[in-house]
Amino acid sequence: MTDRVGFIGLGNMGAPMADRLVGRAGGLTVCDMRPEIVAKYTEAGADSADTAAAVAERSDVISIAVVDDAQVRAVVDGPDGILRAAKPGTVVAVHSTIADTTAQELAKLCAGHEVEFVDAPVSGGAQGAKRGGLAVMVGGTEAAFRRIEAPFAAFADLIVHAGPVGAGTRMKLARNLLHFVAFTAATEASRLAEASGLDITALGKVVRHSDAITGGAGAIMLRESTAPIADGDFWQSIFGHVRDLGEKDLSLALGLGERLDVALPLAALALTGLGDGLGVGPGTIARAQD
Repeated sequence: MTDRVGFIGLGNMGAPMADRLVGRAGGLTVCDMRPEIVAKYTEAGADSADTAAAVAERSDVISIAVVDDAQVRAVVDGPDGILRAAKPGTVVAVHSTIADTTAQELAKLCAGHEVEFVDAPVSGGAQGAKRGGLAVMVGGTEAAFRRIEAPFAAFADLIVHAGPVGAGTRMKLARNLLHFVAFTAATEASRLAEASGLDITALGKVVRHSDAITGGAGAIMLRESTAPIADGDFWQSIFGHVRDLGEKDLSLALGLGERLDVALPLAALALTGLGDGLGVGPGTIARAQD
């Protein structure tokens, strides 16, 4: 038996996700405050509902893609919220990035109604949703995870069970920490390139091209622990090599920045912290900075 899906919130992320569910066996019920958005789905064969409670009456799995914690709380436990009408066994999945503590609080409320709650933030943006290529990080029980795998496969090609409720959100926050620190590093690199007389849009093309091949920063996220690597471990020589190359190139970039009077604070932090972060300790160049 195929679960019927409800989808609440048809904004920039929710709409392309819901698009992928239209026509799916089991059916789809959508809800959004904007009638003109909802009309697109009803014309394509989906049902619509005016409230989250009405969605719950018709759904076995409910996806929520609204703006923030307050909206998620209202959708789940407000006067017209899901818990006013959800059947026992319903799975409620929140794709919005909320606080992990909010997820845990809502899970307790849901449990009181025999409803499963999962935090299921996504990564990959609207473009990923449109092609069914999102990554979903799920926090919840094993039983709830099994229930959402089939419908989520419509818009995601990677669905990770991160752990209990709250773990999906914590994984998303760690992932986005990397994302936005990398953006900040990109602005630093752009300033250095610009001061060097280079075309920074051309540099951007090179970055996107090489990251598509190497995997970017994710290429080093291969170990099961961030603890120091023991001598003789398989990763010792590999990450030692990465550290030595990184320290050399960072040192050269810092030298160029000094000549051009461009401050590179992230590069300086990276030089001193790369080896320890990789678990192999600082190399010759970093030790010489002390």
